[in-house]
Amino acid sequence: MATETGDELSPYIRGVTVTTVSTLSGLAAGVLSAVYASGPSDSLGFFILGVAVLAQLPVMQGIGIDVRDFGTKDKLYVAFMTFVLWFVSWSILMTAQTF
Repeated sequence: MATETGDELSPYIRGVTVTTVSTLSGLAAGVLSAVYASGPSDSLGFFILGVAVLAQLPVMQGIGIDVRDFGTKDKLYVAFMTFVLWFVSWSILMTAQTF
């Protein structure tokens, strides 16, 4: 077994945490876009997506993930996962006309 210091997360826990925060942020952004944006042509939905992507780094740092170690690939992964969940959830909610 590998010994870890108390401050470090294992790479698997780090990956699961980053993925979970990104997908939940995208889902929340999709729901907020469905509530506040009037439709796909409304730029407010894209603004909500941008805020969701940018707000994740301080949240992850607060959880204990060292975001200073994030490279370009990690940042693109976070942005892509957030975008995909935002797009899918907002599309489903607009199609279902729930709001």
